[in-house]
Amino acid sequence: MRNKRSPLASTIRQNPGFYGAIIMLLVLYLVYNMLHPRGFSAAVLIQNSNESVAIVFLAMAQTVPVLLGGLDLSVGAIMTLTNCVASVVVNGSPPQIIVGMIITLATGTAFGLMNGLIVVYGRLQPIIATLATGAIAVGLALFIRPAPGGNVDDDISWALTNDLYELVDTYGWFDADAAWFAPISWFPVPLLIVVVIAFGVWLPFKRTVTGRTIYAIGSAEGAAYMSGLNLNRAKIAAFTLAGFFAGCAGLYLAIQTSSGNADITQAGAYTLNSIAAVVVGGTSLLGGMGGAIGSMVGALILRVISFYFRIVSIDPLLQPLVEGVVLLLAVSLGAFRTLRVKNQLNLFR
Repeated sequence: MRNKRSPLASTIRQNPGFYGAIIMLLVLYLVYNMLHPRGFSAAVLIQNSNESVAIVFLAMAQTVPVLLGGLDLSVGAIMTLTNCVASVVVNGSPPQIIVGMIITLATGTAFGLMNGLIVVYGRLQPIIATLATGAIAVGLALFIRPAPGGNVDDDISWALTNDLYELVDTYGWFDADAAWFAPISWFPVPLLIVVVIAFGVWLPFKRTVTGRTIYAIGSAEGAAYMSGLNLNRAKIAAFTLAGFFAGCAGLYLAIQTSSGNADITQAGAYTLNSIAAVVVGGTSLLGGMGGAIGSMVGALILRVISFYFRIVSIDPLLQPLVEGVVLLLAVSLGAFRTLRVKNQLNLFR
């Protein structure tokens, strides 16, 4: 009689890259905290969370086009553009701040929509189209911010980059010293923002017909077309959602730094790291397999690796070399399944 696999075992077997990434993240962060002079503390966790938000959102942004079987080389540029936009509009009275945040996210979303329309109706490869639109985004960012600067509301900058206690205390929603609130008051707001966006936007979208169509396109576009699925709508939605996530990254970067900076080098570095995070998180570059949650884990792995440079004595000139080697090994492990399969159709069975 054939043994039945448990649901958990089946899930792990179907998503080895994702669960491997989670284990890697837990081990790396545990060792990091053991080696850290201050050990594990809320202050260290808040600092780490703040430094991780931008790359996490960009990894989520990169995931959606990758699921289609393409790459979006404009996510870093969109982040830079929205960062500059936020440095202009996220200030003033509370209603003005809210409107400014909406404008910032709308800018990223609109740019993603433009990418989708160009890819679908211009019939261009995503990597080519987004390379061009990324240059446009950087140009607009330089027009808005020829030099670093700007002004983001101090209260929101403080409240959203600290723990829940500071958030509640800043805006006085209730007594921050309440006994019932104490057990969770230490939780970092940046981490909460990422969780809310990931589970409030990505997971519901993934379960829609359009979300499932994105996976179908990445698995076998011809079969998806023959099934009567609306491929154009799914492609446009994928790039639009990528623009939204990149806008989230730019908005938070402005809140964190209280300024805007049209940094071209930073845009390129974040884009490349977003691709690495996607692979490390278990998403296949061939498309059709993976998800934004895995990419979020992959991004955290990359960021934790960079944290080690603060507590391990490595010459600053050698740090890019060490980080590059570690990234290469991580990406190679993530792609191992692809390399050992002779028939690529087996990847989608």
